[in-house]
Amino acid sequence: MSGNRKYKFSGHQTFAFRYGWLEKGVRAVTERGDIFSEEDALVRLGVGKNMVNSIKHWCLVTQLVEIDKHKERKTERNLRPTGIAQKLLLDSGWDPFLEDDGSLWLIHWLLVSNPEIATTWQLVFSGFHRPDFSKKELISFLVSIVEKNSLRAKESVLSRDVDCFLNTYVTGMMNKKNATPEEEFSCPLLELGLIQQTLDGDMYSFAIGPKPSLPPAIFAYALYQYFDRSRQRRQTMSIQDCLYGFMSPGQAFKLDENSMIEYVEVIEDMTNGAIGIDETAGLKQIYRRQECAPMELLEKHYIGNSM
Repeated sequence: MSGNRKYKFSGHQTFAFRYGWLEKGVRAVTERGDIFSEEDALVRLGVGKNMVNSIKHWCLVTQLVEIDKHKERKTERNLRPTGIAQKLLLDSGWDPFLEDDGSLWLIHWLLVSNPEIATTWQLVFSGFHRPDFSKKELISFLVSIVEKNSLRAKESVLSRDVDCFLNTYVTGMMNKKNATPEEEFSCPLLELGLIQQTLDGDMYSFAIGPKPSLPPAIFAYALYQYFDRSRQRRQTMSIQDCLYGFMSPGQAFKLDENSMIEYVEVIEDMTNGAIGIDETAGLKQIYRRQECAPMELLEKHYIGNSM
């Protein structure tokens, strides 16, 4: 993991983001970069104070807003929509209301692959390789990371963070006996079905395998970013790296090997062979033979779906 990455185990105010929050936050920042710091933010966003802070947090960690580096004061008081947010969510964007299933997969990818902010979401979807787990085991996993990196984070903070993480992906968490009214609102990422809860509510499991609602263009976007962020921008990568590497598409989307290979074969056609798969000495490798603009692949997906 990059030493420049900042760890963040709080900021969401215990709220998983809700339907409309990300869109609302991006549009608000488009109008005023300091909106989250202004007294009228509650009125303009139509939520409570804690939720204002939560919306800001989620917009930042999903890479939809960023600090405006052109401003003299480069702080979270001066924010702007990122390029992907402008393409996706503004009024003339591809999917302003996140109605396309692919958009939720894209948001999930942006969240768990953030190159600057490491959250529980990223750490679990990148470095926790057990298919079945309990809440206690997730907390222990985070405690080990905190200790290894000499971070300051109390176990009680990590426990609340894990609760919020589970609320992001698991329907059953919404029905817990001590849930507050605010917690009853669901997160859009529940629709991805990435984590399942046992009937007794004590154990969870990743849904590993094919993802019928994950569009090839979203997978291709993630794969290209993974190549770009690899050491020395490698042009060749093993299937195993793409399945199990830190912040890899295989881990983010919880794919199995067959699903991964099927996606690569599809995007080989999409990119006219710019990226493809081959086998040498029994080892399957993914080759990036030439550059391709992943943003253009996303655009073709959304334009094609709107026709």
